Amino acid sequence: MSRFHTLCALGALALAPCVSSCTPQGDPSIGPEGYSDDFEREELGELWNNTGASWRIVDGELVIRNSRNRPLWLRRALPHDVRVEFDVRSLSPEGDIKCEIFGDGTSRATSESYTATSYVVIFGGWGNQLNVLARLDEHGADRIEARSPHVEPGRTYHIKIERRGATITAWVDDQELVSMTDPDPLEGRGHDHFGFNDWEAEIHFDNLRITPL
Repeated sequence: MSRFHTLCALGALALAPCVSSCTPQGDPSIGPEGYSDDFEREELGELWNNTGASWRIVDGELVIRNSRNRPLWLRRALPHDVRVEFDVRSLSPEGDIKCEIFGDGTSRATSESYTATSYVVIFGGWGNQLNVLARLDEHGADRIEARSPHVEPGRTYHIKIERRGATITAWVDDQELVSMTDPDPLEGRGHDHFGFNDWEAEIHFDNLRITPL
């Protein structure tokens, strides 16, 4: 993110009134111009909520290892229909690339067990054997599973996630990974944030772009 866009974003955070589009923690909504972050700086900054893991920026990438479900949440509320894209690579043979979408922006694991407030997208989970789209509980019986593709350690992937109406779909390099139509969509306050997440693998994220649809 350029210095100009960083300053504008911080100014908006400080000045934006808490109207109906705000979350309980006071985060303003992403506007029609969208949001992007290339992590070309030294510190995470005030637009990110670190829930307690070792999230850091290294050489222009967001890096994490051993987060154990303590996400890094963006302090911006998502529109209902949205596209979220980012580049990512795992340095572990376990794969385990993970993010959350339409969560509360503050939730985190406080024990080994963790129930999310979001949809959870996992590429190469469970020993690099499963790709999953889960509603709240990544271990739940209602999760959507796919057994391919698998994560190749060190390879950079482009992840795209969209919600249109009641359907959420995730792609990897333009190949559909998982899709779910939810008759009771997670929406509104408490279900309007995006976050990066991780279990144990070393993951490098970059080039986040969020586009209202």
